[in-house]
Amino acid sequence: MGLTTEEQILIEQRVANSAKSPAAAYLLWFFVGWAGAHRFYLGRPGSAIVMLLLNIVGGLTAFLLIGFLFLGIWGVWWIIDLFLIAGLIDADKGALRQSLTQQALAQQRS
Repeated sequence: MGLTTEEQILIEQRVANSAKSPAAAYLLWFFVGWAGAHRFYLGRPGSAIVMLLLNIVGGLTAFLLIGFLFLGIWGVWWIIDLFLIAGLIDADKGALRQSLTQQALAQQRS
């Protein structure tokens, strides 16, 4: 048995209310993206920490020239994230929608 229209509407409302804000993610990317803040916000703490460390280590070792490699990697990643943010938000919404749908179906069975 599938979900009723009312259940589907309730799930979509919960997804919309719980979803990460694209505007907030892009503002974090622009202003504190050097620290990976947008990745922390989007629930990706591991890659956020790597991004932060690349920036810190790159800045501290720039005088040795190796730091420019770290800063270059960080910079390319930062630019790529500009295009990834929307997809990360959509993936988060999809996972939440699937989880809520499974919960609703499980409640119907019991």
